[in-house]
Amino acid sequence: MILPKSKIEFYFEFGSPYGYFASQEIDAIAETFDREVVWKPFMLGPAFKKTGSVPFMEVPLKGPYCVKDWQRMSLYTKTPWQMPEKFPTAVLAAPRGFYWLSDQGKTELAVTFAKAAYKAYFADGRAMWTNEVTADVAEECGIDREEFLQAVQTPEVKARLIEEGQKAIDSGVFGSPFIRVDGEDFWGWDRLSMVRDWLKNGKW
Repeated sequence: MILPKSKIEFYFEFGSPYGYFASQEIDAIAETFDREVVWKPFMLGPAFKKTGSVPFMEVPLKGPYCVKDWQRMSLYTKTPWQMPEKFPTAVLAAPRGFYWLSDQGKTELAVTFAKAAYKAYFADGRAMWTNEVTADVAEECGIDREEFLQAVQTPEVKARLIEEGQKAIDSGVFGSPFIRVDGEDFWGWDRLSMVRDWLKNGKW
């Protein structure tokens, strides 16, 4: 009997530049190797508290390097990019909206929205830290704007995101992007080449 191939778990934060760049490639990688991607947004704040980390921009020397690195990655991958006006900041409505859609069985639409939200923040310079602008992006994806706005402010949807974030941390996730495949963990955009080799050759 041929066992089904395991899914690729893609953990990411909507405020993570490296997560943004990985989001541009993960589906194509999965398709190449006949795998399915499960997109799993979470918030890095609780993970930082667990690990004692801080945002890159708050770290001397590392912050300026990362700014240059993101510009370079944009050119290298031909991915649209501009530094958001407000960064770092908490991008909350997007992951809440993602799980609200996903819980309705609208998984494909949730991923479409996730990609649009990432682009809006890191390529188009839109204020994704606000519910209103995030709702505009949702509407552009064919989602009812008012329903979206109401949903992302409900205690149930807020709790859902917190729950998913805690589950991610409890399973060992601490950064964005964080990719899990066949029980193996890979942290960072620069590990995508290793993910490809893992999918192609298996454990080395």
